[in-house]
This record gives sequence, C-alpha cells and structure tokens, in this order.
Amino acid sequence: MKRLKELAVVCALGLCAASAWSEPMKLPPLKKQRTVEKVIAEHLDALNHSDWNRLMAQYPADAQIHLPNGQVVKGRAAVGELFAGFVKAPPDGLKGIRFSKVSGIQVGDTIAMNWKAEADFLEEPYTGSDAYITHNGLMAAMVSTFDGSKLKFKKK
Repeated sequence: MKRLKELAVVCALGLCAASAWSEPMKLPPLKKQRTVEKVIAEHLDALNHSDWNRLMAQYPADAQIHLPNGQVVKGRAAVGELFAGFVKAPPDGLKGIRFSKVSGIQVGDTIAMNWKAEADFLEEPYTGSDAYITHNGLMAAMVSTFDGSKLKFKKK
C-alpha cells in the first residue's frame, strides 16, 4: 500500500515517469470519435478498463493536461507517461479505479463534469471535476482537479 500511496502522490503532480512503463512507449494511431459525447465516453471507458492504447488514441501531439497546483503535462508522449501510472496494477498503479459521471454540462466542444472515483483498494469514494476540451474528435486538453495524494487507501 505504501508504494500505491507514493505513486498517487507522484501522479497527482503529473510526474509519472516513463519508468512506470516497462518498455519504450509506442503510441497508438489516433482514433477520432464522431461527437464530443463519444470522445468523453471513450475516455472514461478506456480509463476504467486501464486500456492505455485506447486512452492514447485520443490525444493529439499537442495535447495538454492541466493538474492542480499549476502543473501542466504537455505533448502526447508526456500524457502517455502520465497515464502509464494509472494502468498498472496495484501496488504500482491505480488499475481498478473506476470513474463515473455525477453531473456535467456541455458548452461547445467542452464538457465540464463532476465525477466520482471508486476502487476496492480505496477506503471511500473520491470526487472531483474535469473539463474535457475536445477538437476534431480528439481530446485536445483536460483541466482536472484529480489529486492522487487525496486518495484514502485501505490499510492491509
């Protein structure tokens, strides 16, 4: 559990290193979705299934993820490194965490969503908000309140 807590703090800072990925990352081809809603549905489903290839098929070369405390992850490769930490099984990652929509609003090509995250390894659900900014069927950027250091893990 200690390793999982450490990873959550590192991911919260947007610093999941390439070392979290056991081999050189080969980014998959981009796969555009037909609507804004489908981009977000694909993102959540891929995240909930810890499917790194499906996640990364959504992010173009100039993608950005804005995290708490002014941390910005820029570029497709850096985003890939960030998500590499999510798809690993505990205690090295957050595989098994499931995000579900609580509420949201669409404004143009952006969806602002409140969500809840749950997992067998968490003491309690964790809630937050993201703004998913899409463009041409891809996830151009995300602004997220996710802070892995705030996750409450079950004690062994």
